[in-house]
Order: sequence, then C-alpha cells, then structure tokens
Amino acid sequence: MPTEDELFGAVDALLERVPAEELPPPVERRRLREAAGLSQSQIATALGTRREAVGGWEAGRSEPRPPHRAAYARLLEGLAQRFPDPGPTAPGAETVPVESSTEPAATTVAENRPTAPSRPAPVSRPPAARKAAGAPAPAPAGADPRFAHGPLGVLDGDGSLYCAGGLVVECPASSVPELVEWTLAEARLGAARLHKSGRDSDPLIVVTAAAAIRLGLPERLADRRSMRLPEDHKVVRQIARAKWQLTRRGFGPWARIYRPAQNGGRQCVQLAVLPWDALDARAWGGAADLPPAELARVLTAYALRVLTPRGSAAVAGLELMTALRPPTRAVKDEATGTWVSGPVPGSLVAAVDPAPPEAPDEHPVVAALFPRAHERTAAEVLDEEAFDWIRDSELLTDAECAKPFAVGVDVNTAFLAAANRLMVGLSGPEHVKSPRFDKSVPGSWLVDLSAIEIDPRLPSPFTPHGRRPDGPAWYATPTVAYAQELIDTFALPVEVRPVEAYVRREAGPYLDPWYKHLSEAYKATMADLGVTPALSPPAFLDAMAGHKDGDPGMAAVLSAIKATVKGGIGKLRERPQGIGYRPGERWPALERPTWRPDIRAAVISAARVNMHRKLLKTALATQSGPAPTGSLVFGQDALLPVALLSDCVVYPAAGPSPLDVLPYDAAGKPAPGTFRLGVSPGMVKHEGTQPLFWAVELLEQQHNPARHIKGDGATDDGE
Repeated sequence: MPTEDELFGAVDALLERVPAEELPPPVERRRLREAAGLSQSQIATALGTRREAVGGWEAGRSEPRPPHRAAYARLLEGLAQRFPDPGPTAPGAETVPVESSTEPAATTVAENRPTAPSRPAPVSRPPAARKAAGAPAPAPAGADPRFAHGPLGVLDGDGSLYCAGGLVVECPASSVPELVEWTLAEARLGAARLHKSGRDSDPLIVVTAAAAIRLGLPERLADRRSMRLPEDHKVVRQIARAKWQLTRRGFGPWARIYRPAQNGGRQCVQLAVLPWDALDARAWGGAADLPPAELARVLTAYALRVLTPRGSAAVAGLELMTALRPPTRAVKDEATGTWVSGPVPGSLVAAVDPAPPEAPDEHPVVAALFPRAHERTAAEVLDEEAFDWIRDSELLTDAECAKPFAVGVDVNTAFLAAANRLMVGLSGPEHVKSPRFDKSVPGSWLVDLSAIEIDPRLPSPFTPHGRRPDGPAWYATPTVAYAQELIDTFALPVEVRPVEAYVRREAGPYLDPWYKHLSEAYKATMADLGVTPALSPPAFLDAMAGHKDGDPGMAAVLSAIKATVKGGIGKLRERPQGIGYRPGERWPALERPTWRPDIRAAVISAARVNMHRKLLKTALATQSGPAPTGSLVFGQDALLPVALLSDCVVYPAAGPSPLDVLPYDAAGKPAPGTFRLGVSPGMVKHEGTQPLFWAVELLEQQHNPARHIKGDGATDDGE
C-alpha cells in the first residue's frame, strides 16, 4: 500500500498539470507583447527564464509552469488592460499544441492544430501543451505518412527530439545502436525522393553536446586529422555488436549507420554530432549554437528547400545533383520481361577520366605525361578560374579620381546563375586535331586568343588574373564562344582557330534541375528575410541593409544555401585527401560519375564571361560616343571598374549607393544588359562602400579592394 506522503505527492503532481491561472491563447500573448513594445528577451529576464521559453509560449509549443505561470498570467492581464484587443482575427490564424490520446508509452509528442480566434467565446482554460502519452501526430495533409515528423530531429540530453513544426518526441535511447533502432522503428523521420528514380532521404539525427554525453560519445574528437572515433572505441564496438555497419569514413562528425538493404528496403540513419563541428561555421554561421528547437526549425527549412544534410554544404551540393538526376532507373527487358537497371537520359551515368588538360596535377593521366616536378603551362592545362583582377592605379583618369566613393556590387549566386541552361558533356572526352569551333559542343579547346585587344582599363575575359594571354591556351567552350561573340559584335580583325580540342559528343543541360531547385530555395529564404522580387531598387537596398538581423536562423539557412552552390561546384573537381596519398595514385572521388572537372570549368568560365559581358554593356551605356569598332577601347567617360574578385566588382562613384553608379534610363529602368539590382540569381546587391582614396591605396599596394569592400574584415572569393 502507498504511504500517505506518496499519495499526497501523486495528487500534488496531478494538480501541477492543471493550469491554475487562465492564460489567453498564444496569438494573443504575442499581440500583447508587441503592442507594449517589449521583446521576448525582456519578458524572459523579468520572469527569470530563457527567451526560447517565451517564444515557445507564444508559438503554442509549450506552456509556462509554476512558478513562472502565475507571474506570466499577471503580466498578460496587465497588458490586456492597457492594450485591449482591437477585434477578432481570422479562424486558424494561430496553432497551439494539444495532447494526443492513444500513443505507445515509448513516444510522446506535441501536436499542432488550429485554434479559435484570438478572443473566442469564454472557456474554462486554453488547451495545455505538454509531452504526454498518445499516438504519434498525424501527418499533414498531402505529406508522406512515413515521414510524418519531418526529415530530421535534434536530440538533446534529456531525450527530447525536436522535429519539424515545433514537434517534440521523447526518445528513450541511451546508446547509439538503440537510437538507430528506435529512429527506424518509431521516429517517422525522412524525406521523399526528389526524382522518381532516386531514393528517399535517410532520417537525420542531430546530436547536441548533452546528447553526445548521454550516448557515450566524447565531447571532442581526439583524432583531429582523420576526424573519427578509433576502431576500438566503445561506441564503435557497440555498433558492431548490434550488427550495424559504418561507411568507409567511419564514425566522425557525420556518421552513416546502416545494414545492407533487404528486399529493397534501406536501413540507414545519419548522425550529425554538433560538438564535433558537424555544422561548419563557414557555411552555417552560428547555427550550431542555437537552442535545439530553433536548430530543428533551421535545419528542417534547409532540408525541405534543398536536401536533408548528409555532410558538409559542399557534399549536399553534389548529392543534390545526383538526387535530381539519378544515374539509373528501372527499365523492362522486353526479351525476358524482367526489370533491369538502365540509364536515366540526361544524367551522368558512369565515372570517366578527364582529358589531360582538364585533370589536376595529382591525376594519373597527368603523371603519365609529365615528370612530377613539371609545372604545366597555359598550353598544357585548362585554367578556368574566377576573376581576381585590379586595375593599374596609373590608368585611373582625373575624372575617376575626383569621385569620392568606391562602390562594390556583388552578383547573387553567380555560379548558380551560370549553371542555368548550360550545356555540359555527359560522356568522356574525344581528342580532335584542328577542329572547327562549335559553341554548342562542350569541351576544352587549345586556341590562341592573344590577338583580341581589350581596353587596358578592363580585365581580359580569357584569364583569371585579367592579363592578356600571351599565346595558345586551353579554354572551356563558354570562354571561346565569348571570344567569337566579341569578334562578331565589334568587328575585330581576329579569327578563332583551335589547334586541338577534347570534345564531348553527348551533351545536355545536366545542371538545370539543380539550378531551378537551389534558385527557388534561395529566393524563398530571401523572402523569409524580407527581400522579395517585387521591391523597387531603393526598397531592395533598404531591405538588404538589415535582412540578416531579423531572423538569425533563416540567415544561417541562406548562408548554407550559398555554400551549397559554391561547394557543390568545387566538389566536381575534388582533390585527393589524406596524408597517405601519393601523386599519380587514384583517389576515391575519381570513381564518382560526378567527378567532372570539365563541368566545373564550364560553370566558372560561364560565370566569368557573364561578368565581363555586363562590364562591357555598362561601359557602352555610360560613354558618350559610339560603340567601338575594330577594337575594344572605350571613351574616357565610360564607367569602368577598378577591381574584380569573382562575383564582386568595384566602381568609382559620385555617391555611396549603387544607384549612384549603375546606369538607369529616364524611366528608372537599368540599361539593357547591365547590372540590375534585385534578389534573383544573376542580379546584384550592394557589397559595400568605402572612400575612393582607400581603394586607390590598396591598388598601389597590389591588393584587391573587392576583397575588403565590405569593411568588416570579411573576404569572399565567390558566392
């Protein structure tokens, strides 16, 4: 029989679950705070709690408990007297968590459902939000019921798993094998495939520092070189004893734990260990330091808009290419009537070796041609890289020096914009001698473009450093096509005549789905930050001035999306890693169909010539005389840059705003073909403004002003 004290304790615990003070619905709590001009942090400080707790009360994800509840009720009552409700809102404008009723004891959830208007008919008390036994929350309308709780969860030290939409699930696991088993059996996490011939995304569990301790993981990886647990670590042994396997990269910041597929069903869970720097600050900013619920919101937004993270942002960028264009599909063999694996049209199906000029120095095809110490020349290696150019300070005109400002503008996701409608090779290279150039054929071309003379105040579009080439060199198709465009447009007395080429006969816009997917993700995230395509140029500049301040979580998503673009393109030519590698040996990345340095070169080439084309259009739109013929030399009044760094260009300006420098017509529209302010990929934003004398001093010291135009010490080599 229980004692009297035990019975009283049980009754007291029961009474604690019954709200003693009536609180208004969550939407009204937020309205009252905002009407009073108070922040969540101010209320949290007054009540002796965390800002995240106040945010949860206002979002309906949780309810205050004693002793905070009474004080919070008193505050809201006082605010309601000062700021009466102006009227009811539309039904369904706010959601509050309610308790589910028939759930296995191992899982507890908080479920979101619509509530009534902010001032409903009198009720005894609003629904309480708490973790309680009951059935898992039903999937949203149209959602895959297998993944009802979203693509991922953030596991904290008390066993709370924070999922999409503010959902909190109780996870009973106390070891990694238990966590994997429970995730696959009960968590209902994952994401549906992006292509009908692809595969679903495996569930991701993000492990906080407290959760890592709970699971027996060390706070810090001792092996900082290989960044993985040793094979004899107890957690690795636990995984092996439970008949689970780790991938070749072992148990590191991103660990994939699986069993071989049976009957076509995958058994795989991905772990991201936060204290081991799974979320690189260079891509994710301060996301790793966010509270679990907020981090779940941030990572879920990225997963739904881009892809469930499977490693670094660069890894996600490359994996997204394959997810959108998988290499194979099921096709029916008409002879046997069975289903077999066949290629997906337009995809990269098999790994192919690059042409010698396309290969990095470490590649076996280079080692077979050149001694190890040989430094390849422009006639031996394809060098398609982003601009890093400065103008000779002696070429600044008096009119330019009289301008007080240096204004930098930056192309939004320049590499992504360059991938749009870009034809790339889908097959291996074919060597051709004395070919006729065809801009529709992807490839690498050995051609002499040194006879094309460019105004010395502009960079050459054919080299990353902007200096005029001095003889034959290898170029990707977009660069040679641009040379032909300049010859035709300005009647230059030059002919494009390649000496040899490596062409790819099978071609297609492989990156188009990638471009569209990431473009929509970028624009949706910018809209969350208050920057939309409908804004006028002045309104756009105002919105951009503080767009990262309002929602740090979405700012982290934006940073990760840009890193996904840049890193994904970089991964197309992943270099060998590890101290044991020797030049001339093959490395694992070479066995991927997506190890394609020629595609990387084509994207960077397209981005560079896109930038140069806008530079020319801007010069033509601002000079008073006619367009040049027979040479590319512009008038003294033409607007020309002083520095370029990848997607950032710096101009001398009469005022501090891009509106003071970029050419607009009388109707307020940008001159055709020039830089255009806006949020879409390929449009530009304000990068920064500094005094012109500051930029001139850097030029004289051979430093690039575009690298420092932000004025915050940040450097950005693209995207």
